[in-house]
Amino acid sequence: MVKVARGLSAGLAAISRSSVQRVLARDALKPWQFRSWLYPRDPHFIEKAGRVLDLYARIWDGKPLAHDEYVLSADEKTSIQARRRRHLTQPAKPGEPARVEAEYTRCGATQYLAALDVDTGRVFGRCEAKTGIVPFDRLVDQVMGVELYRSARRVFWIVDNGSSHRGLPAAQRLCKRYPNLVLVHLPVHASWLNQVEIYFSIVHRQILTPTDFPSVAALERQLLTFQSQYNCTARPFGWRYTRSMLLEHLRKLEPANNMAA
Repeated sequence: MVKVARGLSAGLAAISRSSVQRVLARDALKPWQFRSWLYPRDPHFIEKAGRVLDLYARIWDGKPLAHDEYVLSADEKTSIQARRRRHLTQPAKPGEPARVEAEYTRCGATQYLAALDVDTGRVFGRCEAKTGIVPFDRLVDQVMGVELYRSARRVFWIVDNGSSHRGLPAAQRLCKRYPNLVLVHLPVHASWLNQVEIYFSIVHRQILTPTDFPSVAALERQLLTFQSQYNCTARPFGWRYTRSMLLEHLRKLEPANNMAA
């Protein structure tokens, strides 16, 4: 809005920039503000998203899950940078925020792979030098090696369409490795339905803002230490978005979608 006010006041010498700002702030229309969105382009969006939302409600194929069936949400948080600041960060003081040097040296990056048990809130994670099929399979081995999941009737893994776990080949590969594992793919551009992303946002806010680490090893220690502490008090997220809410949401988009077509 400041840029808009500056431009308007430049052409109206009798009106100050601050006056223009006040007028624009009161106006009902604010053309300098906008929101972007992306229409679903997966032809099976409702089917794929709906079954994920059903799993969050502990339903699969219209039937309730048994007590020994589990739902995991998994993904990778990629290219987390370790940045060594040119000068030491100054801690916060009463009435003053912490001070972080803007200049830094890049000390490498790590990939944080994690799986969230949506019914308990417990997180299983690991750091890897890179992403890919082999690192993701190591995460699967780590989780499925836990007796709770190894002996389960079924363990549903909700994932996006990343190359580490994309499509039918990934589902077949993992099912061959663990017959009780069911890989469930989200639709394209639906990461907002993956609950582990909520956990990643917590990690980002609490320990990665700013990314002030002298080495990749220090960064990885902090990630895994935080994960361990988080699990001490872990609780499931209060997920309330349901299949019926999704259908209503998409119904409201239909007129605009038809206009775009």
